Amino acid sequence: MAARNLFKLMAIKDEYEVARLYTDGSFQRQMEAQFSGWKKVSFHLAPPIFGGEDPKTGEARKRVFGPWMMRAFRLLARMRRIRGTAIDPFSRLADRKAELALRDDCMAVIDEITGGLSFDNHAAAIELAAWPDTIRGYGHIRREVMEKAALKRDALLEAFRVGEPVKVVAE
Repeated sequence: MAARNLFKLMAIKDEYEVARLYTDGSFQRQMEAQFSGWKKVSFHLAPPIFGGEDPKTGEARKRVFGPWMMRAFRLLARMRRIRGTAIDPFSRLADRKAELALRDDCMAVIDEITGGLSFDNHAAAIELAAWPDTIRGYGHIRREVMEKAALKRDALLEAFRVGEPVKVVAE
């Protein structure tokens, strides 16, 4: 369970991965199988760099992009080699930094579990290993879920450290 959750956090679906998924051929095959004239497709995206904010919600505003976006996706998919480097324009975004911090938190929790596991804290360790499983979504939805998951993690860490029975933590 811990390994699966860590993998989930390490397999970040960033802009480069989304671009790769759109351009690996499977999207085109699926569209051709379901629709005729699919090349007139539009993409509703909230680009993190130049998308702007919705004045009502304060969240990223989605914009409509035409079929030319497939060319941009191809270019972005080829640029995945710069992921995490100094020239990666997405690495400085708050969401990206939060995802990397979440991954690091999960690794630290796994280290703590493996270093301090005992009969008394076994139940808490099982719950603690599963805490990242509740994290889903993107953007503001993911941020909200991450905040709740951090509270749960903290309560479970405390229970693990003192070896007390796990209390139900509100989600």
